[in-house]
Amino acid sequence: MRQVLLVTGGSRGIGAATARLAAQKGWAVAVNYTANSLAADEVVRGIRAAGGTAMAIQADVADEAQVLAMFDKVTAKLGQLTGLVNNAGIVDVTARLDEMSVARWKRMFDINVIGSLLCAREAVRRMSTKHGGSGGSIVNMSSAASRLGSPGQYLDYAASKGAIDSMTLGLAKEVAAEGIRVNAVRPGLIETELHASGGLPNRVRDLAHQVPIQRGGSAEEVAQAIVWLLSEEASYTTMSFLDVSGGR
Repeated sequence: MRQVLLVTGGSRGIGAATARLAAQKGWAVAVNYTANSLAADEVVRGIRAAGGTAMAIQADVADEAQVLAMFDKVTAKLGQLTGLVNNAGIVDVTARLDEMSVARWKRMFDINVIGSLLCAREAVRRMSTKHGGSGGSIVNMSSAASRLGSPGQYLDYAASKGAIDSMTLGLAKEVAAEGIRVNAVRPGLIETELHASGGLPNRVRDLAHQVPIQRGGSAEEVAQAIVWLLSEEASYTTMSFLDVSGGR
């Protein structure tokens, strides 16, 4: 049976690197995006040019109807889902807690937490042996921020990733006997566009001295960890957290 993977937020950064690497390893990959269709199409073209199988699919992970439609389309076009990477997520501008708005928090948790829960729910409904599936693997994207707290910068983002950690622990136990493994990757300072969207385009360079390895990481380095957790090489690994943070 063909291995079918959905990567949310797959049009750029860690998601795009994961989609490309998984395709190289033989997965058929659905590249989810919210608005940037050009970037998603570019990832898909690259995968197909290298002989892989991929499709781009639009959906806002915070919208239940769009998520349901996305999963149905992926199944119809690529086959039975066997992997999910819950990668879609956002940060906001640097701020202290006493400068943040409720609207900011709601947007953050709608996408980072509810979106991940929604996608995990739909993946379980399709992959669990309890529901007639053949099993599979879920990798949630957490962050080193979940254990560092991101004071003075992204406290709300860190809190959303703390929720992802708790979700990973509980879901891994819940579906372990149903053929599904659930793990999380916690990237540290990684060179992606995410920092610019938070108003700190030079964040990795400015903080690299705090990393024991003395540099920021690449999206491709994080993708290696994600794809390993998805694979049969990690067949006895569930409820685990893999820090890709250079020792930070």
